[in-house]
Amino acid sequence: MSATSQDCFTRLQKAFDARGSHSVSDDMHRNVYLSYFEDGGSRCISGKTRVENGKIVSVFLQYDDNTYELLDAKFYNSKKLPPAIINGISEMIYTIDGEKFKIVFIDQLKPRQKEFKTIELPDDL
Repeated sequence: MSATSQDCFTRLQKAFDARGSHSVSDDMHRNVYLSYFEDGGSRCISGKTRVENGKIVSVFLQYDDNTYELLDAKFYNSKKLPPAIINGISEMIYTIDGEKFKIVFIDQLKPRQKEFKTIELPDDL
């Protein structure tokens, strides 16, 4: 998925709404998408995050050389508490620097449901 895609979060949200999410366990999740909301669109980057007691407690941003950097800025949800996770996607997260983003736990997305194979009847019936 392109980091410059203006609809990256919308596409992710639609997939999670349609397919649902496995529960997000307390652990370090090494393959998450951080979707930053800015200028009416969203920008998605790769990262990792630690979850404890169902809440996000630390966030790391991934660089293109596969190194990570801890997000130093204090972050919280709209109630100034550690952000929770609902259906594989965090609540809106705010930083003291004025940024806002959501974390998408892409590995928890449930697989697509199988669809029945349709047939075409011959014209000479």
